[in-house]
Amino acid sequence: MRDVGTGVPFFLTAGKTELCLLLSPKHHTMQTLYPFKFSPIFKEKIWGGQKIRQQLKMDIGLLPNCGEAWLLSGVEGNPTLVTNGYLTSNELNELVEVFMGDLVGDKVYERFGDQFPILVKVIDSNDWLSIQVHPDDELAKKRGSGYGKTEMWYVMQADENAELICGFNQEVDELVYMSYLENKKLREIMNFEQVEKGNVFFIPAGRVHALGPGTLIAEIQQTSDTTYRIYDWDRVDDQGNSRELHTEEALEAIDYTLHSHYKTPYRLVENSAETLVQSPFFTTNILKLTAALHKDYSALDSFVILFCTEGSCRVDWEDQSYELTAGEVLLLPNVIEEVNLIPDPESVLLEVYIE
Repeated sequence: MRDVGTGVPFFLTAGKTELCLLLSPKHHTMQTLYPFKFSPIFKEKIWGGQKIRQQLKMDIGLLPNCGEAWLLSGVEGNPTLVTNGYLTSNELNELVEVFMGDLVGDKVYERFGDQFPILVKVIDSNDWLSIQVHPDDELAKKRGSGYGKTEMWYVMQADENAELICGFNQEVDELVYMSYLENKKLREIMNFEQVEKGNVFFIPAGRVHALGPGTLIAEIQQTSDTTYRIYDWDRVDDQGNSRELHTEEALEAIDYTLHSHYKTPYRLVENSAETLVQSPFFTTNILKLTAALHKDYSALDSFVILFCTEGSCRVDWEDQSYELTAGEVLLLPNVIEEVNLIPDPESVLLEVYIE
């Protein structure tokens, strides 16, 4: 935020106003930016379970059905807070507002302004999520709901015979789709996929999808919480209430294109960044580390998110070290050009930025 009298950026920390003067719009903050860790936000879901507690050792409190852990969020009303360094307790979007391109990159800041553009989650689907679809940017803007929602899934763990829905299994149009929906036969035209650890699915806005039971998912997505539920398996909550459906809203959002395959193929080369998804909204690479690796981000005009999905890893920057275990993220500001990654003894990381 900015003082309306002086135009000087400032933000609140620990109950007091701390001024953060900027020497220039890029690369020269009086207070040094550093790698940030954040406190997750846990979400109770009717379809959630206990894997986030049991497998990732996160303290989800008393939630009986924890479906999501929001690891990095600038969603309005759901900001993640810094947990390390002198900026502890500040919200993610407050950092963007103060440090602008130094934090997210000049081009990213020009495009997205003061809202951090990526939401990072872990999802525990203990039951079927609703069959759903998300709007693209154009439709979301038209409906006054911010940005659209393109996302990707990386399967961190999957039970035997776990499956999900991604896209259609045959050529359909709106009339065919509505006929199957109204006759409660929608699943007959859905593409079901068997899943296992390491599988990747890219889900652009408009693609109908649903996670099935028994999967623990790393999700990278645009900063949006807009979901149009199409079908919720006729389930009800403890009070006998069913969740709201968005049949009409979904019609304009759905992309009926049939694809030959929906699972994303990729190579996994040890100690090398291999691309999983490259889109206008985010690029995600995978790093399987079995040895120390030096990373040079000097040519990149973007923040970098390091998301540990397996094992543990140390991130060394200058004279500081940051430990990452499965389910944790580290946000590297744009001004950080080089880090060293040291697995203990092995680790899998997702590396996320905007090109």
